[in-house]
Parts: sequence; C-alpha cells; structure tokens
Amino acid sequence: MNKRSEEIDNLVRYRIQEAEETIEDVKLLIDNDRLRAAINRIYYGMFYALLALAIEHEYETSKHAQLIGWFNKEFIHTKKIEPEYGKMINKAFNRRTKGDYDVYIDFEMEVISEMFNDMKNFIARIKNCLSIH
Repeated sequence: MNKRSEEIDNLVRYRIQEAEETIEDVKLLIDNDRLRAAINRIYYGMFYALLALAIEHEYETSKHAQLIGWFNKEFIHTKKIEPEYGKMINKAFNRRTKGDYDVYIDFEMEVISEMFNDMKNFIARIKNCLSIH
C-alpha cells in the first residue's frame, strides 16, 4: 500500500469513527431531552459518514450542500445506493438547518426517533460502500 492510500484509508476510518461516536452522543442527548441538539448531531453523524465516502472517492468540498449534491449525483442517481438514503440525508440537512437557525422550533420525539434510526441505517449503508469496514 502506498503512502497516499494509507493516509486516505486512515482519514476514511477516522470519519467513520466520528460518525459512530456521534451515535452515542445522540443517545445521550435524547435521554436528556435535548432534542434540538440531537437533530444537529444526527445530521453530523450522517455528514461524517458522507465525508468518508467522499474522501475515498477523492471528492473535496467545504460546502455541505455540494457534498450532498455530489452524493445524490454519483450514488443515488446512478443507483449505486438506494434512493431512500438520498432522502434521509436531505431531510436531516433541512431539519438541522431549521433547528440551528429558526426561532421557536421544537421537534417531536417521534421525529427524532425516526431520524435517529435513519442515521444509524445511513452510516451502516455508507460503511458498506467503503473499501474499509
């Protein structure tokens, strides 16, 4: 393995580890009724997994919307990944934005639970696409 591919593998592993640690963070937030913060971390867990995928495919951007657009174009539209995963990340991004920037927004536990399950499924699906597991 050359140095570059070793560095890429290490960075991909690091981003997946971040995603998996975020699952634990979300559990703590939900257990402590911190639902707005949970929405934020749910999205970021998915985002970290998406970063791992982008790193492996040598795609770089600092923009969340561009990363999601790349994912939709390269994986959802080409049917490499099922369409529901594109919907999951889009929904999480939109809700995270509302939770972070809108005033007087509350999320129901039912929505949080659904998103938390989506997050875990999304991370698992992305891990399945990676060359390292």
